Amino acid sequence: MAGTSDTPGTPRVLRAMNDRAALDLLLEHGTLSRTRIGKLTGLSKPTASQLLARLEAAGLVRATGTSEGRPGPNAQLYALDPAAAHAAGLDVTPEYVRAAVADITGRTVGVHEVATPGRRPDRPVVQQVTEALDGAVKAAGLTRDALHRLVVGTPGAFDPNTGRLRYASHLPGWHSPTLLDELAAALPMPVEYENDVNLVAVAEQRLGAARGHDDFVLLWNEGGLGAALVLGGRLHRGWTGGAGEVGFLPVPGTPLVRQVTRAGSGGYQELAGSQAIPGLAREAGLTDIPTGPHAEVAAALLARAARQPDDERHQRFLRAYATRLATGLASLVSVLDPELVVLSGASLTSGGEPLRALVQAELAELAASRPRLVVGGVTGHPVLRGALESALASTRDEVFDTSR
Repeated sequence: MAGTSDTPGTPRVLRAMNDRAALDLLLEHGTLSRTRIGKLTGLSKPTASQLLARLEAAGLVRATGTSEGRPGPNAQLYALDPAAAHAAGLDVTPEYVRAAVADITGRTVGVHEVATPGRRPDRPVVQQVTEALDGAVKAAGLTRDALHRLVVGTPGAFDPNTGRLRYASHLPGWHSPTLLDELAAALPMPVEYENDVNLVAVAEQRLGAARGHDDFVLLWNEGGLGAALVLGGRLHRGWTGGAGEVGFLPVPGTPLVRQVTRAGSGGYQELAGSQAIPGLAREAGLTDIPTGPHAEVAAALLARAARQPDDERHQRFLRAYATRLATGLASLVSVLDPELVVLSGASLTSGGEPLRALVQAELAELAASRPRLVVGGVTGHPVLRGALESALASTRDEVFDTSR
């Protein structure tokens, strides 16, 4: 109805818009003075003062001290109050469940990891999740009910039509049709579920190599080979959540893998996944092949090769791997024509600039579309960082809304 307090353009709505603009500026800059906030928002000094007093009373902003070293009186500085809200993220793999808690500024304040080795989980999934989450909450000095939101990152994706996890047969215990209901009953906060590689793309778009880009593909290679698709600034998940499951992609150079969901793999995974890298190294004449998990062995071999630009065997190995990576990427970029391709995951980033340049050159030969390739910039558990960023974005929208 016209004339109500919620009508666009009314004082209440305008105040809320100004409040959000100021909060976003404080989030970006850390601390600001009243004068600086006024200049950045276009508000008068009296209006900026009223805004800051309102946000301080709401527990969103706090005075942090005064500026020094300038002529005239020192200006009072303001910052977001870190205690205004907290959010959490989970990174789920077959080997562990890692949880982290962040305050409203994005600072991680608590982390905890629960090991989950073996094909048969030694305790129910709900117990794994709550144990990891409670450990991170305790490390943050909080309680579970202090969390506004939780985002859980897993391989594969929960089918929005059935609620069951798909494309992740290697994740034991997570395929029960009642799992989401059980987790909802055990956790007091809203919970969202997202594919792990999609969360890496979220982290890269907000903090890393894809900042400022609305159309990009992120190729991930670590425990498995996958991709995230960001189109028009938004994640493209597909009808069943399976967009980006490129490990199943049929490609030249390997036999067709039929019944891929039973096999848990496909042509591109067999061609360029971490498990293929030791064989490539041997074919190139390398003999000192380390042992261990595929992703760790691959990362060690690639890092070693990147450090030896004058050794022909190591460079032959890098070139062979680059050709395999570009073979699958050519299909992706030919269909999507992205602005950017981000290479992420230890089995890609360990090769650094030498591998990136070789893949760029190979892709230019195999695809008409020629996006720029970059190495991912978010290091140290990027899936978990993306889960926190996703949870914080929703939390901030809720907490920063002062129009309610």
